[in-house]
Amino acid sequence: MATTSTADAYDDTVTEIEETLGMVPGFFGDLNRDDLVDEWPTFKRMALGETTIPAKYKELINLAVAANLKCPYCIHFHREAAKLHGATDEELAELSFLAGYTPRYSGMIHAQEYDLETFESEVEQIGAHLQSQLAADD
Repeated sequence: MATTSTADAYDDTVTEIEETLGMVPGFFGDLNRDDLVDEWPTFKRMALGETTIPAKYKELINLAVAANLKCPYCIHFHREAAKLHGATDEELAELSFLAGYTPRYSGMIHAQEYDLETFESEVEQIGAHLQSQLAADD
């Protein structure tokens, strides 16, 4: 069985990126050759492929994370990808609120130095209550 040289693997990867994206973005082209060969399959699978989480939801999640990282590159990429996968203006508006919702409550609870075990117990109680309400509605 023939082995693929590093140069061949790199050339094959660049060709696949060009075929998939229509170009090799500069941020890929600036990677070390071995790193690009290793990184591309993961990027292709997670950013472009089908995974357990539907593409639109995956991009909305990534956009919320990007907003909290305050990364203009990630925000632009994931916002456009979310739209490409059908995210509506209403969903993007809701996401704008949700992106700050968890950090807001995290900040409040941390500032209180709220006991984690108490919090976990309360979440279980709330979950049981909400579950019983959902069952009653059925």
